[in-house]
Amino acid sequence: MKLYSIHTKQKLPISIDTAWIFFSDPKNLNAITPDSMKFITLSGDDKKMFSGQIIHYKISPFPFITMQWVTEITHVDDKKFFVDEQRFGPYSFWHHKHFFTETEDGILMEDIVHYKVPFGIVGQMFHPIIVRPKLEEIFAFRKQKLTELFGAL
Repeated sequence: MKLYSIHTKQKLPISIDTAWIFFSDPKNLNAITPDSMKFITLSGDDKKMFSGQIIHYKISPFPFITMQWVTEITHVDDKKFFVDEQRFGPYSFWHHKHFFTETEDGILMEDIVHYKVPFGIVGQMFHPIIVRPKLEEIFAFRKQKLTELFGAL
């Protein structure tokens, strides 16, 4: 089994309270997801994030390919971190940790994702040419969008 990971960090000039209000609201996921993904929340975004919350999305990672994705918020430590895990969707495994650390001039936001692609050796062959670049594109968009919304340090 090949397990991949992505680790990103971003500093934002906002308070921990502002960060938590924004990131703990599942409705804000759409704002930080590229339009090309055609991201739509189908259910589960009607409450502020909590452990055990199930969120159901529809996404289109590539033209003419639409799929559903179901995640569960498995851990929440108010204003410190939360974890989402895929229950059904495009990956064989998806575990995404979101950390928020208060700093002198704002916050440090850190994402650590561990994931496994489906389809065995075929999936592993496509990982460096399709999957990894797509994930990097999504996180680059997210960084740019958060800078537009909150500024940069």
